[in-house]
Amino acid sequence: MAEQLIIEGGSKAEKYQTLLPQTRALLDHETDQVAALANLCAALKMTFDWLWVGFYVVKNNELVLAPFQGPIACTRIPHGKGVCGAAWKENRTLVVPDVDAFPGHIACSSSSRSEIVVPVRLPDGQVAAVLDVDSEQLNQFDDVDAHFLESIVAPLGRLFTAAPANAAP
Repeated sequence: MAEQLIIEGGSKAEKYQTLLPQTRALLDHETDQVAALANLCAALKMTFDWLWVGFYVVKNNELVLAPFQGPIACTRIPHGKGVCGAAWKENRTLVVPDVDAFPGHIACSSSSRSEIVVPVRLPDGQVAAVLDVDSEQLNQFDDVDAHFLESIVAPLGRLFTAAPANAAP
């Protein structure tokens, strides 16, 4: 794939529809986890210009910061804590319209107003990582984002291997 994105359309769904095949092309033959996560962060940040786009990887029963784009972030997040830890614990996408209203929200950046966290699953369904996206706008994310972001991260599971360190407490 070329080192540039071609994004067409004005609506959010149209942007995702042109982005999705390009992210699949980025991942099709990639075998390196860091390279894949880094390029997906860049593609999403370039397309939508959100405040923060990044991954946290499950290591030793906590989420550890992985490739991201945006301001400095929290380095480690405990299982079940904050939006990322809750998405990991519940093994589901969480859309948070107002982070200040989320019980136990971890404020890595005071500029963050809304958030979406999408689990990256191993082939057996266990969570191996999460995609975390923050916006400076309230109510930035919805079911359209959840649907497309889940599709974008789905191929990543093959880059992770199940190990006792990846198991939730």
